[in-house]
Amino acid sequence: MTAKELIQKIEAAFPPEKAAEWDNSGFQAGRRQKEIKKVLVALDATDEVIAQAVKMKADMLLLHHPLTMSGVKSVTTETLTGRKYLELLQNDICCYSCHTNYDVQEMAQLAGNMMKLQKPEVLDCTGIDPKTKEKMGFGRVGSLVRPVALRECGELVKTIFKLDNVKIFGDLEQVIQRVAISPGSGKSMIEPAIRAKAQVLITGDIGHHEGINAVDEGLAIIDAGHYGLEHIFMEQMEKFLKAAGKDLKVAKAETGNPFAVV
Repeated sequence: MTAKELIQKIEAAFPPEKAAEWDNSGFQAGRRQKEIKKVLVALDATDEVIAQAVKMKADMLLLHHPLTMSGVKSVTTETLTGRKYLELLQNDICCYSCHTNYDVQEMAQLAGNMMKLQKPEVLDCTGIDPKTKEKMGFGRVGSLVRPVALRECGELVKTIFKLDNVKIFGDLEQVIQRVAISPGSGKSMIEPAIRAKAQVLITGDIGHHEGINAVDEGLAIIDAGHYGLEHIFMEQMEKFLKAAGKDLKVAKAETGNPFAVV
């Protein structure tokens, strides 16, 4: 199928109109008429990922995070972003990003299901789904199957999302059951989690001040990292693409957490 046809299938499942206004989801680079036979799925277009796409002779690089969140005034070898665009274009690799529209349509529910949240609700509502007439938005909030200590909840997150470690703000022996989860950068999810009466927020990219202030507000934080929760995008999108085109060869980027704790 062509890039245009594959993009139509992606956008039917993850409507672009559900993306945040500040986002830059969508077709990033390439030719809509390009025949797509091989797709590489990744979170970010790092140099390593682009090299993998070139090596496997991918026709499309399907990303979660856009190549850039701001406009591009020029495409030259003088900037990092310019070099990435050039590498993709010179190798005739299309690039498409499915970002906050995916977060709203799929990521939030998927993460909540993985935590087995009972009676999950949208954490931060961004609107009403025109088809289902239900709330849509970022994150989910609900109850664990049983009460657990905050420490045990952290261990559950490590096991479920296959992580080596998490960072926890709060009393490790505190018993919690009402949980909010929001993959990605979750600083803006602290207030919605407090309003939802969550006892803990599972998210990423929480700084020192945000963490201690949340605890003072009665909300514990489990920081599993940005990659730590969002890597589920790759496996789910791999399954989606294989169902979308039986002749498509789909691979997940060989990447891991971008930093190490030593």
